[in-house]
Amino acid sequence: MKELLDLTALQLGAAIKKGEVSIEEATRAALEAVEANQKLNSFITRTGEQALEQAKALQVNAKTAASPLYGVPMAIKDNICTKGVKTTCASKILGDFAPPYDATVTERLATAGAVSLGKLNMDEFAMGSTTETSFYGPTRNPWDTERVPGGSSGGAAAAVASRSCWYAIGSDTGGSIRQPASYCGVTGVKGTYGAVSRYGLIAYASSLDQIGPLARDAADCAAVLDTICGQDPRDGTSLAFQGSLLDGLTGDVRGLKLGIPADCFGDGLDAEVRRAVLSVAGALKARGAELVEFSFPVMRYVVPTYYILAAAEASSNLSRFDGVKYGWRAEDFEDLTDLYCKTRTQGFGAEVRRRILLGTFVLSSGYYDAYYKKALQVKGLVKEAFDEAFCKCDLMLTPVAPTTAPRLGESLSDPLQMYLSDIYTVSVNLAGLPGLSMPCGFDAAGMPVGAQLIGPALAEPRVLNAAYAFQLDTSWHKRSPAGKEAHG
Repeated sequence: MKELLDLTALQLGAAIKKGEVSIEEATRAALEAVEANQKLNSFITRTGEQALEQAKALQVNAKTAASPLYGVPMAIKDNICTKGVKTTCASKILGDFAPPYDATVTERLATAGAVSLGKLNMDEFAMGSTTETSFYGPTRNPWDTERVPGGSSGGAAAAVASRSCWYAIGSDTGGSIRQPASYCGVTGVKGTYGAVSRYGLIAYASSLDQIGPLARDAADCAAVLDTICGQDPRDGTSLAFQGSLLDGLTGDVRGLKLGIPADCFGDGLDAEVRRAVLSVAGALKARGAELVEFSFPVMRYVVPTYYILAAAEASSNLSRFDGVKYGWRAEDFEDLTDLYCKTRTQGFGAEVRRRILLGTFVLSSGYYDAYYKKALQVKGLVKEAFDEAFCKCDLMLTPVAPTTAPRLGESLSDPLQMYLSDIYTVSVNLAGLPGLSMPCGFDAAGMPVGAQLIGPALAEPRVLNAAYAFQLDTSWHKRSPAGKEAHG
């Protein structure tokens, strides 16, 4: 079984197509891995019986299927709607919510022959960087179960890293795919804003949210993006996306100008993380890329700008959860106002309430111009700074997070420190650009380090190809927590 679980999603898809492995065998192997890794708490809802039924039904067309991921077991973050299957956003208030419809990505994956193993744990309503704010308890990092897996897509990253599924679908508002991918030693991609339809994604901050894959390597991520990208009439912000990302992976980066923003490698960055991330520059330079160093001073403004805008949009988006239309409702209340107050106070966790309060404050009369309007203006400056940077280079290389995964409880005791851990990722969402996290080494404690590649809008082919080139020459992405001791 271990040999089967160590295959990449594309390798498994090829084995299924050749008849070397049945879809049911792969699904049973994954379900056994999920059971064996229960202590990680990666899943909120498991759909094992449904997955086996899917596997049997899909097997009929296995040899003629068009998708290279046909029959490959995967899992979905619990803020993406799945018809008839609970979608809780890791919250009490949506604890029994089973959507009457599928998200667009769920539909597209099903059409491509994906086998869903269930819904993955996350920070409540995607608000957090550690997956500790989940109503269903924290997810643990498979490399060290006393550490966090990152967030908010921590369940997705831990499931892929622990070989409980071959790929997962997450969402990224300010780094929620890339940061857990970094902490758990897997590859994660947040595409250009609009590349993947948001229809059926329960919104946190609509102008920043984006759905994307977490998988073993860049090739798997490219194959998943090929499946879920593209225009959707149900999402007016979605973009037409032409061509095959998987077919564009050549590993040729000769002449590529790789930007190294000095402001991302200064104070506050752990020395081991800096060394590992800069090793990516050396590897790509050896393949013919050109390194370009430059200043990127806008970095100092991105965290406050992001949290003002995200909290403001969250305040608006989460107003619909009031105990009237759907979701959990407080039992004892005197009138409608009391129903709203008690339902939202008791139904939301502390971090969600904190962000709703912050968002309501910055949108309130007398403070709108001082905070929200100013943050919108700085968002424009961030976009301009990236435009200027990409006149000098083709891609940017940065860390994903200042450190490797912290211990459980450390971040919750200091929310401000947790917010600052997003410093290298939130700018990508503010500018609506594609970003990728990939494993590039380990620290002295044996915890994974991730490097981030950022490209201009719709430059996913370039970003993925650079990551693919790096992974051709390195084996960081092939390591698993089970083989940690063997790899030293």
